[in-house]
Amino acid sequence: MSDLHIDDFYRDSARILLQLYRHFPRRAMIYTEDINGADCPDDFGLPSDRHQACFSAMLWLADNGYLEYGSTVALEALDQAVLSKSGFTLLAAIESKPEYLGHSNPGKAEPQTRSQLLRYKLKHESSIKLADYMRYLLAL
Repeated sequence: MSDLHIDDFYRDSARILLQLYRHFPRRAMIYTEDINGADCPDDFGLPSDRHQACFSAMLWLADNGYLEYGSTVALEALDQAVLSKSGFTLLAAIESKPEYLGHSNPGKAEPQTRSQLLRYKLKHESSIKLADYMRYLLAL
């Protein structure tokens, strides 16, 4: 059985990277709400643990060289966010490992980028397969 907060981290990280990939090379504001959905703050107005974890995933990706940003907007967003060189090349590369291609490209001979595979895994595959692919990507 996997740790749910780690599964959430992989799912959030995949969404963050793909959102920035769609905007590349433009800098963009990336909102926690766009990645994780609307938040329900507690009685004191503090964001939920899940919301904070999503925002922390953004910061972790930045701290580990996958993206860059200009500033934070409270715990709500990263302003002027863009994929770093390593984040872009990670997602733009053609996937060469056949075990990750799976059913995402049935009957097609053209190669797929990692961003295409990641998008497919987010939409069509289980959390376990998504987590496995994200572990692989983050280890490269």
